[in-house]
Formats: sequence, C-alpha cells, structure tokens
Amino acid sequence: MTGPHEDVTRKIIVAITGASGAPYGLRMLTLLRDQPGIETHLIVSRAGAMTLRQECGVSAREAEALADVTYRPADVGATIASGSFPVDAMLVAPCSIKTLSAIAWTYDDDLISRAADVCLKEGRPLLLLVRETPLHLGHLRAMTAAAEAGAIIAPPVPAFYAQPVSIEEMVDHTARRALARVGVSELAPKPWQGEIGGRG
Repeated sequence: MTGPHEDVTRKIIVAITGASGAPYGLRMLTLLRDQPGIETHLIVSRAGAMTLRQECGVSAREAEALADVTYRPADVGATIASGSFPVDAMLVAPCSIKTLSAIAWTYDDDLISRAADVCLKEGRPLLLLVRETPLHLGHLRAMTAAAEAGAIIAPPVPAFYAQPVSIEEMVDHTARRALARVGVSELAPKPWQGEIGGRG
C-alpha cells in the first residue's frame, strides 16, 4: 500500500475489475488526479490488470501511479475495509459480473467486494459500471439485489446525443457522468442544452 496525501477533503475509491471497459477506470483516475482536494484509493483485481494491458496498453503499476493510495485485492485488513475510515464514494469501473455478484450477495472474499460492502452499510455512494451483454436472468437478478442494497447500477452506455467523434470522447463522457453521480459534480460533462427547432 502506498501513502496518502495530506490535507485532503474527499476520498474516492476506484476499483478496476476484469470486465471489458478498463479505459473507464483509467479515465476516472486521470480526471481525479488533477482535481484539488481529492484523494484516490485504487484497487486493481488480477483480471483487471490483464484487461488494462489488453485494452489500454497500460500495466497495473502504471495505473497505480495515477492514484494516491493503492491496495492489492488481498489486503482485506486495509483502511477502506472498515466503516470507521471516512470515504466519500466508490466506483467499480468496469464491474465484472463476478464482482457484481459478490457485492450483491455480500460475498466479501477480497478488498473490492469488502470495500463496496462497507460503502453500502455506511450509506455511502457505490457506483457499478456493470459491463456485460446480453444479460441473462441471473445477471439481472444480481443487479436488482445490488440496487436494493443501495448500489447505483450504471452500465457504460454511450451518449450519442453528445455527438462524440472518438472512442476517447465516449469514454470521457461516461467517466464524467459516473463521477458526477457520486458527488464529484465539478467533473460533470457539459449539460444538455436541449434540441433546437424541435417538432411542434
């Protein structure tokens, strides 16, 4: 575990798991890194490290360099595993079905699921960028169970109304919307201005 910065007002946990969508978590870390008053805590699962290499050409160590504090999934005794440690929000980006299932049914066998469970029991924002398609009934039931426990289910669906011209823009928009949803409103994307010349 690396050391935190001092004099920080907000603590945000980012977890990267093995589903496709590692660019979302990486973009969140980049956005948060440049925000004053925010301390990022990062957990990368073993499968998440593989996906980072495959989809972003980035090693787990390079991703960890973007965070203030890093943990291994096996660090179940870490500070963020306790509700007594103040955290403002957690985002799992992307969230694999395995991780979703662990969170939905409180199977806290690693730090990602444990930290998520802590957020839920303490009433703190937990956002899951669940990345899977098509969805069968088991997936849907797991999402329902997590939502009933208080999690925000936010599949990374592109916002084409923003007229993105690159994959990077689509990733950025989704990352910003997710961060805004858990309270980092200063990173929200440009708001929709409405359609001009709509049908009468």
